[in-house]
Amino acid sequence: LGGDLPPPHPQQVAATLPAPSSSPEQVTPQRRQMSAIAASAASVAGARVAPSAATARKASLSVSVAARPQASASSAARVTPTRSAKVGRLAAIADVTKAASAAPPAGEHPMEKLQFLTPAETVAVREQFGTPTYVYDLARLKEYAAKALAFPNAYGLTVRFAMKSSPNASILKVFRLAGLHIDASSGYEVRRAVLAGFKYSDISLSTQEFPEFFAELVQQGLKINACSLSQLETFGKAFPGGEIGLRFNPGLGSGGGTKTNVGGPNSSFGIWHESLPEVKALVAKYELNVTRVHTHIGSGSDPAVWSKVSGMSLDLCREFPSVVELNLGGGYKVGRMSYEKSTDLQTVGDPVKKAFQDFAKETGRELKLEIEPGTFLLANCCSVVCTVQDKVVTGTAEGHTFLKLDAGMTEVLRPSLYGSQHPLITVSAAGTLPAETEKYVVVGHCCESGDLMTPAPDEPETISERRLGKVERGDLMVVEGSGAYCAGMASKNYNSFPEAPEVMKGTDGKMYIIRQKQTLEQLLANEVELADAAC
Repeated sequence: LGGDLPPPHPQQVAATLPAPSSSPEQVTPQRRQMSAIAASAASVAGARVAPSAATARKASLSVSVAARPQASASSAARVTPTRSAKVGRLAAIADVTKAASAAPPAGEHPMEKLQFLTPAETVAVREQFGTPTYVYDLARLKEYAAKALAFPNAYGLTVRFAMKSSPNASILKVFRLAGLHIDASSGYEVRRAVLAGFKYSDISLSTQEFPEFFAELVQQGLKINACSLSQLETFGKAFPGGEIGLRFNPGLGSGGGTKTNVGGPNSSFGIWHESLPEVKALVAKYELNVTRVHTHIGSGSDPAVWSKVSGMSLDLCREFPSVVELNLGGGYKVGRMSYEKSTDLQTVGDPVKKAFQDFAKETGRELKLEIEPGTFLLANCCSVVCTVQDKVVTGTAEGHTFLKLDAGMTEVLRPSLYGSQHPLITVSAAGTLPAETEKYVVVGHCCESGDLMTPAPDEPETISERRLGKVERGDLMVVEGSGAYCAGMASKNYNSFPEAPEVMKGTDGKMYIIRQKQTLEQLLANEVELADAAC
């Protein structure tokens, strides 16, 4: 989670709304208005509203709308379902309209280009490290870290690298030296970051699974955001009077699909905003000092959504006068394909900065801002160099020419999981770009029909052809946009394929190994043979 999807294809866009009730009296004018707005937005995008719930889930733009019939009776009246519904309507129109101009017609992707490797360097990587190999670009990592540190802010900024996106120790080191802190998603990531040189006090933990050993981490200085009422109670029992952050689900989500949308009523992440009375009761019971509020809406890029969520999050900060930091978690869309648009951090950040300034004028409290990029920092900073190890033609009218790589979901899972689009560039074994082109379906090396590198946009189960430079067995292919949620989220060791090596291209142009290729002995290291007597 935190990974992001490419903008949906216009023919696949639909706004996801709460399912209409079968009881006529519950189909309110508000619901009819919401449906009409969503349908209008889809029409503007040249799309159709999906005719069934199953289709809507598969092809939706998942803008979540909180529409509970009753409002909380607590002092959190400012953060209401009605307000969330309004935000959802705005987001539906804005995101769907933008998506309409993002992608070309299906099957007509423009030819992509190598991002930072040359054809000759691609061949050299294979000769030195074999294939598949991840190659990161140090200059780009530093460039994107500097851009993140320039995010507009009013009273101070902490940039936390979402290390789940790619936790290699060398990448952690680069970002530590650049001045970034860490957003960890498990207790094990905390320990991994510490081993890479980070101080516990520079790490913030927001997790679905509260680690059994959390107490020893807190005692070392780790910052924790309670992501559920049970986590808050567990922390309070262990550290009465302690300092804690609170992660709320503000009732609004944004993302390219349900798998990258971590806000709204269909998301389990964070404490539901209407549970504020229970939160306050636990805080009072254990005399906790709430210093941080954290919200996370997913991997969206719409400035209107970010502006609204910042306002809703600041409303939550009003409820806790001791809060000094607001963490607006959420990924920023990065265009991997040439037709995809990337988030402009200045455009997203300017209204957030103004919201903080307005809050300070109203309350006298100058809050520090935290952000948690992962994809933004890494997506276009890594290429996977592969070999075309086979070429197969299915000789029917509905057939295809398949290129089989020596890589796949074991290195880049996103196409199989999300239907994500990655630039694919072919290079001849001689180190040149092919002059001729041909349409291919590109697949991975796993014995799995879902190991597909060219799915239809947002449709992982639908194959799609891509026009690429013509190649034969033994030639190379580069999978671009493989820096985030690839090495860190691969289908490790499926079919017993070893982990691929990782390499860093330095600013001097040299290639530095940062993870060796896994050996069979390492793959089997933790297995224990069952005794003959037990068989």
